[in-house]
Amino acid sequence: MNEGSLLIDQFPLESGGCLTNAEVHYRWRGNLHHQPVVWVFHALTANDNPEEWWFGLFGSSGIYGENYAVVCVNVLGSPYGSASPVRGNLRGMDFPAVTVRDTVRAQFAVAAELGINKIHTLIGGSFGGYQALEFAYGFRGTVDHLILLATGAEEKPWNKAIHEAQRLAMIADPTLAEGDGAVGLKAARGIGMLNYRTPEQYNSSQKDDPESLGESRAASYIRYQGQKLVDRFDAAAYFKLTQQLDTHNLGRGRGGLAEALGGVMVPTLVMAIDSDALIPPAVQEELHQFLPNSTFRLLKSAFGHDGFLLEFEQITKHILDFYND
Repeated sequence: MNEGSLLIDQFPLESGGCLTNAEVHYRWRGNLHHQPVVWVFHALTANDNPEEWWFGLFGSSGIYGENYAVVCVNVLGSPYGSASPVRGNLRGMDFPAVTVRDTVRAQFAVAAELGINKIHTLIGGSFGGYQALEFAYGFRGTVDHLILLATGAEEKPWNKAIHEAQRLAMIADPTLAEGDGAVGLKAARGIGMLNYRTPEQYNSSQKDDPESLGESRAASYIRYQGQKLVDRFDAAAYFKLTQQLDTHNLGRGRGGLAEALGGVMVPTLVMAIDSDALIPPAVQEELHQFLPNSTFRLLKSAFGHDGFLLEFEQITKHILDFYND
């Protein structure tokens, strides 16, 4: 995919702060003015190249292959190119509080820079769905379709509690403020991994030899996943991004969730995962209840929340049916 960056001299934040010389990194491919544009929003620790982490949809053989133009913007606070704790004047834990709405306003600026005022599809899962919903609410151009996976209209107390547990683990690492915060980040990722999959999957895939007294496979797996994130991410960015997640509430200052969702008239496909413990199906049913032009589909998956990244066959089928309808 092609890469680009937009530099914004002064970017005021919803919390009252301001980013100076804020860089917004994005990728695109295809002809943005002659092909239907799919705007994809990435999840918490992903980057702005969906061909890497959502290959089943955006790879050459996916539903959004060469017949579509594609845009993806790296969120504010992420270490993959946009203004964040690793880039700009305010680094590390000094990076200011950014909300989901701030991130989406930066994406509106990218749309204006690229001359995009008509979008075929907005699509996002989890944190990506938060952004997609905010984008659909506030975009002043035309959006033909909205696709939301494993996501909701607000961050629920359950999710905020998980994030606080992660942040407490990170704060307990004395190197968070001045060093790399690697130990805390590894612990925080371990907490997250307990919510991305299901007990059934852990119990089947991480079984131990009943005769062994050595280290359990589950313990090794959690440490492995933590180290993988440490090797590619930034601790302060992770800390700040969990705080950004906690700001998500489409109804804030807009008359509440029901009224705000009622203003999103875009035809919408809402997909939930039956085994998702992080953002359960009831949260997506709430979206379906209040979005006036929505379709609800339940995916069956053993993968829990991570099913939105893995169940390509089911997702593709439901998207095609949605388009045809």
